[in-house]
Parts: sequence; structure tokens; C-alpha cells
Amino acid sequence: MRKTADIVIIGGGISGVTIGYFLLKHGAKNVVLLERDYLTAGATGRCGAGIRQQWGAPLNCRMSQFSCEFFENAQDELDYAHGIEFHQGGYLMLATTENELEQTRKNVALQNSLGIASKMLSPEETKEIVPLLDTKKILAAAYHHKDGHLNPFHTTQAFANAFKRLGGEIYINTNVTGITTTQGKISGVDTEHGHIATTIVVNAAGGYSQAVAALAGVDLPLHSERHNILVTEPVEPMLSAMLMSFSLNFYCQQVPHGSFIMGRTCPDQPNDLRITADSSFLEAMAKTITDVLPSLKNLRILRQWAGLYNMSPDKHPIYDQIPQLPGFYLAAGFSGHGFMMAPATGLSMAELILGLEPTLPWKQLGFNRFQSGELLLESSVV
Repeated sequence: MRKTADIVIIGGGISGVTIGYFLLKHGAKNVVLLERDYLTAGATGRCGAGIRQQWGAPLNCRMSQFSCEFFENAQDELDYAHGIEFHQGGYLMLATTENELEQTRKNVALQNSLGIASKMLSPEETKEIVPLLDTKKILAAAYHHKDGHLNPFHTTQAFANAFKRLGGEIYINTNVTGITTTQGKISGVDTEHGHIATTIVVNAAGGYSQAVAALAGVDLPLHSERHNILVTEPVEPMLSAMLMSFSLNFYCQQVPHGSFIMGRTCPDQPNDLRITADSSFLEAMAKTITDVLPSLKNLRILRQWAGLYNMSPDKHPIYDQIPQLPGFYLAAGFSGHGFMMAPATGLSMAELILGLEPTLPWKQLGFNRFQSGELLLESSVV
């Protein structure tokens, strides 16, 4: 293990490896990434892997638009032979209440103003995209053909490989046990395998970001909550688009090998680090999905798992240097959407750390916005 580093990144999920990649691409040197388990062991390897540009807040639209365009060219950009399996079958966002319909129309107008070519569809038009859909509860829907999903394991590995080719070091199975400071500034990271002297630490630890921050004596305005997800047996292709509804509380997709992956938000989930499965989720998820896709009622469930959403008060992430601790940077609070916005995270954090001019409006995502009340509220979250 290196004894010194210019920058140490804590967290081996998609955010950590993209930050490392963009740092080195933009001129940083001697960058180390630490992961207590294996790459993708946290939320990245447990996510639904959807990629969408359909949001209700301008900043999320901008971040996801950049990220989606990056993913379209990522195989060449990252020189990854296997491919990241980016399937752009679109997202179909179902509106089932009058309030949701009004919000969906506002969202589409916002997205169109930012160059995102989403559009409103009638219930009849939704069945042209998803013939399996039961439209009795559907008033309308929004659709964007460039949304989709990709493989979180290959995508993370592609960034990790590119990071290492540029000179980065990755240490897996390396638990961080302390963060040291000298005269109120970052001076190093303690691990179970030794100490690394550094003046810059990047906390990209996802659901564990509060625990990492606590090692430096920093309290974050975030919490982690458990979200469940399931996968079915593989069947013949029948769903090309990702289905999603905020009022019905679900997302559902069919992945390339034929399995359906789906999830929903369940009430009364623990706001801690438990990722044990919740049996009540299965019953609720089955009822939810068979109401809109009744032909799936006989599909067998293969397994269920849970992961952590690291939630911020306004469901936007924090990209910032912690004001009271120079050298301690944070990329966290993605509220369940860190995977799809990873390229924007990587670029924004690299520009922040290296003092470069912003490509994206990441300055709005500062740590102090929660004290000042300048929140960036996002309603389009499952």
C-alpha cells in the first residue's frame, strides 16, 4: 500500500471510481481509492440500474442529461472491451392521478426546455410501447426514448480499469479506521493495513457516508434507508421500456437476459445500515406490478435483496468541500440515483477539487444550502 497520496477516495462504488477517473483525466496525480469490501459491494451492486433524464428539477435534468450522453459513448471512452450493456429502450412514466398528470406535463415542459426530447402520450399510445400494459388506471404518460438501463457491474469495472490505466491505485478489502487532521485540516487516512498521508480525502461511501464523515468529526445532514428489489426468472423479451409511476410507487424493467427487475418504496423501513430482506415487500410488490402488468402474475421470483438509499433533505446530492474541515470533500446524498448520475458526479467533483471551471452547475449542490434554506426540491423519486 502507498504511504502517501495526493488524493484518497473512500468508496468503491460507481461514484468513487468515476471521481477517480475524472480526477486523473484532468491532471491529478497519485490518487488512491479505498474500498472496505469489493467494488460494487454497496448500493451500486444492488441498484435497479435505470438511466433516465426525466426529472422535475432543472439540476437533476442537467446532470442526468450529461451522464446519459456519456454512457452512450462510454465503451469507447473507457476502452472497455466487454461493453457496459446500455440498452436505451426508454422510460415510460405513468400518470394515474390528476395531480400527477399536471406534474408530469410540467416536467415534460421543463425537460423540453433543456433539450430533452420527452413527450406526453395517451393511454392508447402507451400500449403501442408496452402492449402488456393494463391502462385502466392510466390517465397519460411521459416517454423519452433515450432513457434506459445498463449493467452496474460492467460499468463500474470499466471506470475502475480506466482509472488504473491512468495511474490510479485501488485497494479492496481495506477498511478505513480513522481520518487524521493536523491544525484543523486533513492530514491522512488510517486503514487496517496502514496509514496513508494525504491532504485531500473524498467521501464517496454512499450509504456509509455518515459513518466515514464521523471518523473526521463531521456530522452530515443525511440518512440511509433500506430499499428492497426483486428479480424474476428469465422469460422471452416482452418489455423494452422501463416502467415507472410515482403514484403507484414502482419501477420495473426487463433486463437483456430476460429477467424482470422491480422495486418500490415501502413504508416504515429502517433508517440505518440494515440490508436484510423485508418479506412484506414481496406481497406489496406483487400486487403493485400485477395491477399494471397482469400477464406477469405467474412469473416466479428468483430472489430478493435490499440496498441503501443515502437520502438528503432535498433529494439532491452534496458536492462540496466540508466548510469546517479543509481537504475533506463529499459526494453523497444521491437519494437512490447515484448510479445514473455517476459521470456528472465524477466530472463535477474533479472540477471542484482541482479548481476548474464548472461544466455543470454543481455549485448549487453545496453543503451549506441546508442551513441557508436554498433547497433544490425533487418530487420525481420512487
